[in-house]
Amino acid sequence: MDVIADLEAEQERLESLLADLTPEQWAQPSAAAGWTISDVVVHLAQTEEAVAVSVASDARADLWHRDGSLDDAVDAAVRAQAAPPQEVFHRWRIARRTSVAALRQADPQRRVPWAATPLKPMVLATTRLAEHWAHGLDIAGPLGLPFPDTARLRHIAWLGHRTLPYAFTVEGEQPHDVYCELTGPDGVVWKFGTPDADSAIRGPAGDFCRVGARRLRPEDTDLVTTGPHSAAALRVLRNYAV
Repeated sequence: MDVIADLEAEQERLESLLADLTPEQWAQPSAAAGWTISDVVVHLAQTEEAVAVSVASDARADLWHRDGSLDDAVDAAVRAQAAPPQEVFHRWRIARRTSVAALRQADPQRRVPWAATPLKPMVLATTRLAEHWAHGLDIAGPLGLPFPDTARLRHIAWLGHRTLPYAFTVEGEQPHDVYCELTGPDGVVWKFGTPDADSAIRGPAGDFCRVGARRLRPEDTDLVTTGPHSAAALRVLRNYAV
């Protein structure tokens, strides 16, 4: 699966959704706490611009330089660059195309600076897909707009499973092997990890990805956990950098 092509497809879906919004809808609260729909798109524009900077200069973009927490820095950056909806929309459309072009042209083996740690371009593209998908939920949900799951979730599920050791460590816990069997929206089962691991998670890929995006609590899903470490894995699961 071409992750950059799927990133582009996810962005195009979001662009189609945003194109028809009224000024009142842009000003409506999103599901991202404290942010309007417009704020969410400002954030997406800023982070896509950061991708292009990181790929081109091999330096961390200013967006990631901070004295306090990353969340506080990101929130401050969004509030500092609030603008009318059409300016925000235009900025993001330019930024997302520039970002995709930069990722396509990047050396696939050279890690580029990012928020928490340098990433290879294909992994960075996967995190960008995960973020656009999660913020698509933040936008579509409050507006009552359709935003169905697609097979592109496979990339996000892979990212969540692949970064489980990091997620355990960030939470101050010992990493553990966890096997995942996740059912995609088309009924295909995606398998990640070693089948003979002593802990496993099985169920809908959409639920798994929403838990990793912190858009759904594990207890509110149809995911089934077995073994000593699977419940903890769902608790620490994350599809994002920090």
